[in-house]
Amino acid sequence: MEQNEIIKPENLVCGKPRLMNDNAMHYCPGCSHGVIHKLIAEVIEEMGMEETTVGISPVGCAVFAYNYLDIDWIEAAHGRAPAVATAVKRLYPQKMVFTYQGDGDLAAIGTAETIHAANRGENIVIVFVNNAIYGMTGGQMAPTTLIGMPTSTCPHGRDVSLNGYPLKISDMLALLDGTCLVTRQSVHTAAAVRKAKKMLRKAFENAMAGKGTSIVEFVSTCASGWKMPPDASNRWLEANMFPFYPPGDIKNN
Repeated sequence: MEQNEIIKPENLVCGKPRLMNDNAMHYCPGCSHGVIHKLIAEVIEEMGMEETTVGISPVGCAVFAYNYLDIDWIEAAHGRAPAVATAVKRLYPQKMVFTYQGDGDLAAIGTAETIHAANRGENIVIVFVNNAIYGMTGGQMAPTTLIGMPTSTCPHGRDVSLNGYPLKISDMLALLDGTCLVTRQSVHTAAAVRKAKKMLRKAFENAMAGKGTSIVEFVSTCASGWKMPPDASNRWLEANMFPFYPPGDIKNN
């Protein structure tokens, strides 16, 4: 490109993916869900899997994914998304099946379903959005809430002697023989978004190649639940979430 060449708008590739519809998103300012939705839509389009992808969304903020991505969706009971995804993938092995779950869903009421689906090596992708809090229902403490982190149910911070330790669910899943990819990503910077998309693509390719269960954890913000503006929540994410939930591949076979 010449130094003074004018970039035409039609040549830019920063538009909305075709699979994302025109419904106005309800997510709070600064929420990570919208960016993750966009990455999932881009990967599905680039793989040409628009007509053969099935998403499973349970309860919580994550459930509304079906309202923004124009693919086939099934809404599961709270925590049961991996069990539903197992049924869909076994009945229709040619489908690309993924779950979209928050930490209160996946790491709390759905712990058993998550662990056993991964242990069986089901050929599905589990997208895990970890913002360390129950965002939809009032900002309660989640299994992933950090030590000392205040929530509506532990206003003085998580106390290990009372509440136990935060659950590193992805590290646990990486120990299972049925998982082929366990990676922890974020979307708080442009560079992080690019890396996250690359790992999402690999996860979906693994599922279609029959390699086992892939987990893509997104260490995310919840500006409303954390009670801080979006820019401050990104800084808090880096200073507090990343030391305990460090980004990177935990298992990559």
